[in-house]
Amino acid sequence: MEETISLKEIFEVIKKRLWMIIGLAATAAVISALYTIFLVTPTYEASSQFIVNQTQSEQQNAAYDINDIRTNVELINTYNVIIESPRILDQVASELNLDISAGALANKLQVSNANESQVVNVTATDNNALMAADIANTTVEVFKEEVPQLMNGVDNINVLTEANVGSDPAPVSPNTSLNIAIALVVGLMLGVGLAFLLEYLDNSIKSETDIDETLGLPVLGVVSTISSENTTNPGRSKKKKREAGTVRGESVGT
Repeated sequence: MEETISLKEIFEVIKKRLWMIIGLAATAAVISALYTIFLVTPTYEASSQFIVNQTQSEQQNAAYDINDIRTNVELINTYNVIIESPRILDQVASELNLDISAGALANKLQVSNANESQVVNVTATDNNALMAADIANTTVEVFKEEVPQLMNGVDNINVLTEANVGSDPAPVSPNTSLNIAIALVVGLMLGVGLAFLLEYLDNSIKSETDIDETLGLPVLGVVSTISSENTTNPGRSKKKKREAGTVRGESVGT
């Protein structure tokens, strides 16, 4: 026969082991907070922007048309690949005296542009906020200098915004609040799961129903709970009852 469990039984199991569930959740949150604050190295982010437009000679001879813009947007896909190439990043590492390879430096960069936009964002991440800004700005400058040689004299790159670090830069990771919230939820889930596991493994008999279902024997009688006061001094309890009756009798006679 298939066993079922009611909502009342679920709440009873949770109520029975509530402190264990809360303890696990709190422990997970504390461990996550300590790990995030003291063991995880914060990462900072800085972005530089450049715009891809017409060359100076084209600007003097003709106005923009839709084909020029479309050509610039198509060029951006090529530029995004060039920026992360060793040709550019080796020079960036050399200028910043970074003892890392072009591949490692590429992992610190993210090049993107919005859909149909001529503006390209070069975002650098590093454990040092100032270094992140230097990487982003230097990458854009080196790329701007190398484009005319790589693209046969094409000079259509203009720096729009340089990466800048404020007086109090905030790390982009780790997110302490998010990590604590995730750990708290995971701790609650583990606590509830452990509570039901312990309840499932508990084979002790607690009620008359358990005797009938486990042993298949009828219940002949039930021993009532006796308080410690009655077991240690039953005569005193009877004396209290007689005194209480006498007091009530005096009150009635009065």
